[in-house]
Amino acid sequence: MPPTLERRITLLPATALNMSNMIGIGPFITIPLLMTGLGGPQALAGWAVALVIVIADGLIWSELGAAMPGSGGTYQYLREGFGPRYGRLMAFLFIWQFILSGPLEIASGYIGFANYARYVWPDMGHASGVAIAVAIGAVNIALLYRRIDSISRLTVTLWVGSLATTLAVIVSGALNFNPAIAFDLPPDAFSFSLGFFIGLGASARIGIYDYLGYYNICYIGDEVQAPGRVIPRAILISVVAVALIYAGINLSIIGVVPWREFVPASAHRESDFIVSVFMERLYGTHVATVFTAMVLWTAFGSVFALLLGYSRIPYAAALDGTFFRIFGRVHPEKHFPHVSLVIIGVIAILCSTFSLGMVIDALLTTRILVQFIGQVIAVVRLRAVRPDMPRPFRMWLYPLPALVALLGWIFVLGTSDPLVILFGLATLALGVVAFFGWSWRTGHWPFEARQAV
Repeated sequence: MPPTLERRITLLPATALNMSNMIGIGPFITIPLLMTGLGGPQALAGWAVALVIVIADGLIWSELGAAMPGSGGTYQYLREGFGPRYGRLMAFLFIWQFILSGPLEIASGYIGFANYARYVWPDMGHASGVAIAVAIGAVNIALLYRRIDSISRLTVTLWVGSLATTLAVIVSGALNFNPAIAFDLPPDAFSFSLGFFIGLGASARIGIYDYLGYYNICYIGDEVQAPGRVIPRAILISVVAVALIYAGINLSIIGVVPWREFVPASAHRESDFIVSVFMERLYGTHVATVFTAMVLWTAFGSVFALLLGYSRIPYAAALDGTFFRIFGRVHPEKHFPHVSLVIIGVIAILCSTFSLGMVIDALLTTRILVQFIGQVIAVVRLRAVRPDMPRPFRMWLYPLPALVALLGWIFVLGTSDPLVILFGLATLALGVVAFFGWSWRTGHWPFEARQAV
């Protein structure tokens, strides 16, 4: 009998997995980018827009994840939600975009890690930064190359370190908060023009990037105990807890370090390690250096959680017969998808050679088009065509959250740079061409007649 996955993950490690990813390096590297979107602290409105979208979308993930608790997450939801034919197309397109967006998200953590390392080694050049990112990627693969029960313990350990880091920022900020600095709004901060809404969308994109990971537990549903109860609770607890943490982090930073010192982000080197600058301003260089080490710990916890979850997606597709069989291999002794883990990990290392801004824009654009909007349609369609489907969790106030999520994703995508939108559409179009080519070669829909011949 071939080796199978084991249900070992309970609510605590499930929540830790999500929060380790959500907190991660995101808020520590993106606060300058967030403020740059609207040119001042009014950009926190974009963070609030992101929170509304994430809460609505989290309810969609909760219903789908509780109803279909298997490896792969979105892959399963799109396949079932769109039916046997179009579901196969949507599932293929998700894997297609994931091969790019998944490693890009992991790579953003590696890039952030290298950026904060520059605070400790200020003379570090670009090549050295890339080398650090590559080394962290290799260590990440090595630590995940083990049984899931030991990973659960390691996940909680990394999570505790992440919480300690963020708590230090929040407490330090609260004790030294200066509202005159924090709310130093520029003239006409809330002039509701086209430029304002484009900037609001830019800030919301950064906020959403910071929140990414609230659904990470869905990707390893086959390894979760009592998934109908644990998955929704882990998602909703993570969103609420991280929202409070992010509010504290954002206000702490801008209440101590004037935003004009790091906005626009591209013009200030300090924006790469703004939290280290924050701690140096309060406690001096030595404490800031120690704290930078804590940020690096948090960054590693994030990429650890990401690679763990994302390595299960091609594995699930391979088991279903719609992706390369090699991804479906499970380690005979340690019982985890080792081939998928290594391949996704290596691609993420390669992606870490790009710039952070390029990585964030590319991963969000490709993910919104297929994954997030696709899941909104899937959950509504399943309610209509499969009303008797077991749903351990049903989203509250249905269908309002689905509508809010759909409008939110359209707003975020529509306010993106036209070239970024074109990139996403081109990627999607290539995926459709690849799907039909693959289907023609294998004799599957819509080319079943060829198989019969």
